[in-house]
Amino acid sequence: MKLEIVYLVIINLLSGLVFSIDKNAARKSRRRIPERTLHLLEALGGVFATVLLMYTLRHKNRKLSYWVWTWLVLIAWIILISRIYSIL
Repeated sequence: MKLEIVYLVIINLLSGLVFSIDKNAARKSRRRIPERTLHLLEALGGVFATVLLMYTLRHKNRKLSYWVWTWLVLIAWIILISRIYSIL
C-alpha cells in the first residue's frame, strides 16, 4: 500500500474522531472543539471523513460558512489527488 493512502486513512480516522467528539460535546452542551481545529484537520486531508460525517451525524451541515470552507477543501483535495494519479 502506498504511503499516501496510509496517511489519508489515518488523517481521516483522526478527523472523523475529532468531528464526532465535537458533535457529542454539542449535544451535551459541553466545551466544543474550535472550528479552526476542525478545518485544519480537513486541510491536512481529513476532509473526506468530515463530509461523510457532516451528513450522517447531521453536524455543521447547515452552517454556511463551515459548509463552504469544507467543500472548497474537498474540491481542492479531489483536484490534487486526480493530478497526482493522472485521473482527470
